[in-house]
Amino acid sequence: MCGIAAILNFNSEQIGQRLIQKMTNAMAHRGPNADGFFLEPGIALGHRRLSIIDLSNAANQPFSDNSDRYRIIFNGEMYNYAEVKEMITGYEFRTTSDTEVLIAAYSKWGADCIRYFRGMFTFIIWDRIDKEIFIARDRMGVKPLYYFVNEEFLIVASEVRAILSTGMVEKRLNPRGLREYFTFQSVSFPFSLIQGIEQLKAGSWMKVRNGKIVKQVYWDVTAQKIDFDFSDYQNTKTRIRELLLQSVKRRLVSDVPVGAFLSGGIDSSIVVGLMSEAGKGTPNTFNISFDEKEFDESYYAELVAKKFKTHHTTIKLKPSNFLDELIHALDAMDTPSGDGINTYVVSKAIRRNGMIVALSGIGGDELFAGYPYFEQYLQMHKKSWLWKLPKPIRKVSACGAGDRKERVGQLLASDGPSISNAYPVFRQILSPKLMKELTNLEYSNPTSVQQELTNHRDALANLPLLSQVSAAEYMGYTQHTLLKDADQMSMAVSLELREPFFDNDLVEFVLAIPDELKKPSYPKSLLVESVKPLLPQELVFRKKQGFLFPWNIWMKNELRTFCNDQIDRISKRSFIHGEALKHYWQSFLAGQPGIRWTEIWLFVVLEYWLEKNEIS
Repeated sequence: MCGIAAILNFNSEQIGQRLIQKMTNAMAHRGPNADGFFLEPGIALGHRRLSIIDLSNAANQPFSDNSDRYRIIFNGEMYNYAEVKEMITGYEFRTTSDTEVLIAAYSKWGADCIRYFRGMFTFIIWDRIDKEIFIARDRMGVKPLYYFVNEEFLIVASEVRAILSTGMVEKRLNPRGLREYFTFQSVSFPFSLIQGIEQLKAGSWMKVRNGKIVKQVYWDVTAQKIDFDFSDYQNTKTRIRELLLQSVKRRLVSDVPVGAFLSGGIDSSIVVGLMSEAGKGTPNTFNISFDEKEFDESYYAELVAKKFKTHHTTIKLKPSNFLDELIHALDAMDTPSGDGINTYVVSKAIRRNGMIVALSGIGGDELFAGYPYFEQYLQMHKKSWLWKLPKPIRKVSACGAGDRKERVGQLLASDGPSISNAYPVFRQILSPKLMKELTNLEYSNPTSVQQELTNHRDALANLPLLSQVSAAEYMGYTQHTLLKDADQMSMAVSLELREPFFDNDLVEFVLAIPDELKKPSYPKSLLVESVKPLLPQELVFRKKQGFLFPWNIWMKNELRTFCNDQIDRISKRSFIHGEALKHYWQSFLAGQPGIRWTEIWLFVVLEYWLEKNEIS
């Protein structure tokens, strides 16, 4: 896990080390163990290293292949590097690192090497002979990659702040990125909040040569074909378990100790149970405990830790610790998010206890229909006759109150109950109506998430209904909020997170499972039944808790002055209807029904980020 940076000058002019070092310094938190540079006319590569596989200096980057033709900088882990290494003949390896396997694979197969890789990665390879740069991102988008290009140069980095540190990109807000942020609490592919800085699409690569760019998608979550007989329920469960165990085993590859978040919930407990089964030594597990019973899950975490005989550490925190760490967490955000504070606090606590690598159970809900809107989507399709009614009658049919009524109205006003229509409404924070009231941003055109779903409409329609929701989750919240926050908040404290539920082999299989097998009879029943008797029954059937802290109350009390200051300042910005926003804030403080704290929080976080990064 590292930070990577590159500058390519299309006129082959020399780039000073000071400039590329500014970029790596801006990402020092991503790699505290070493930094390195490679410069020759037209190209500068920079790297910050967090040492996890082959801890020797010989594995530091930028790294050269044996022929000295290629230079690589790499962020992430290739979990199956030992298997890929056995496939590469005629190459004399100098290290035991996955980095060298990656560059050797590229020298043998070129861009086609990616099909052999299983892991989380972004990497940049410079071809010194053809003067070509190759850039790739992992299938699931676990590792971020941003770039800026104009007629003179290309700048690429793991973080937006690294690109901005060069002073070569104007700090100008992107209205389309703002619209994405206010709608979904994060910025979706291909945009960022800065005009001209884009995200490389997950599951794709890009080549740049002589100023010409070629892009290609090598993996698409909606386009996978699985040859399996799902009529045999037992075999289906067996295969799920095999793939889960394979995924966990892959993520235990490390030359430093590996820990695990153990919340006491189903997903993290399965990960810990399979870690124990994988036989790589006694797992190190960590649970965040609270005196307040409404937050505390330590009893269930201790049940699991005792069952699997883990080295278990309970870290006692108070909800106020999250308030104490708030500014540090906001400072850690490379790109603003309405979520992620919890991940920062938990990651920091585990890092202080000596861990550099930790497994996380995130992703289980998205893959195994763990959220309420999976069932809501099934119910929509049972009532598909509603969309055959004239639109005026459909509008009258919208029931509920406040935000719920507006969402139902949006769904009924669409052309049908497809996932491309439903998912953006399920996940939106600010509705189009509220965005119109509080901002002057354009809101009538499709968001990039809506556009992506529309572009994949036919492929999505071929998936089972529950898998349509999972695929949409991957293309939306999962990729752009959940995984992005997991990366930026853990790497802010130099902790590498690994997420077994986002293994692409597992994802491809589970998305092919028919609804009649996946539809939960109790929470995530297919997942639980597949690993039986791994989990204690007491854990499976308890009420779900989680980090549901009282931000609604804090914003009206402990955080009131902080929020009020941010609201006042952002109200003066040209894209905000200032008086309307301040009135909405006052209505929230007065307890007016229907105003969610998340809606206000988006403005607070954004203003803090804009000021910190001096964005005008």
